Amino acid sequence: MRLTVTHTRWLKLCLHLAAFLPLVWLFWAAYSGQLSADPAKDIQHFTGRMALKLLLATLLVSPLARYAKQPLLIRARRLLGLWCFAWATLHLCSYALLELGINNLALLGQELVMRPYLLLGFASWLILLALAMTSTQYMQRKLGRRWQLLHNFVYLVAILAPIHYLWSVKILSPQPLLYAVCAVALLAWRYKKFRQWWR
Repeated sequence: MRLTVTHTRWLKLCLHLAAFLPLVWLFWAAYSGQLSADPAKDIQHFTGRMALKLLLATLLVSPLARYAKQPLLIRARRLLGLWCFAWATLHLCSYALLELGINNLALLGQELVMRPYLLLGFASWLILLALAMTSTQYMQRKLGRRWQLLHNFVYLVAILAPIHYLWSVKILSPQPLLYAVCAVALLAWRYKKFRQWWR
C-alpha cells in the first residue's frame, strides 16, 4: 500500500507526539522525584539518548523510503531532524545549566578543552544547528547544490555523537554500544552513496 498525503499527515502527528511526549514524562519524573539521586545526570543522559534516537530515525527515513517504495516518507525527515536538534539542544543546556550552573557558564570553553568527549558532542550540536537553520525550502533553493553538500554533514554527526556517548559513560556499556552499532549499520546502508564520493 502506498502512503497518501493524508497518511503522511497522520504519520507526522504521531512522530511529533513520539518526540514530544518523552519531554512531558521527563518533567513529570523530575517533579515527582522519580529520578535517581543524581537527577542532573539522569536528565543529561535522557536528553542525549533521545537526540541519538531521533538522529538514527532521521537517517533511517531515506533508505526506508527507497526500499519500501514510499517516496512520501521523505516528508518526515525534516521533522525528525528538527526534533533531533531540539533534544540535542536540551542535552547541551542540561549540561551547561545543571552540571556547570548558570553562574559558571564561562567554564564551558575550559571544559570542552579538558574533556575531548564534550568537544565531540559540542561539534555535533554545531553541525545540527547549521542543518536546522538551513532546513527550510527557502534555504534549499537559495543554497542550490551546496544545500545537499551541507546536509551530508549529518553523516559526520552519526559518527561523532555515538563516540561522544561511548566516551562519556567511561565504561563499556551495552546501551551506547547499541547506538553505535545502529549508526554504523545505517551508514553502511549508504555504502553506494559513499563509494560515489570517492570516484
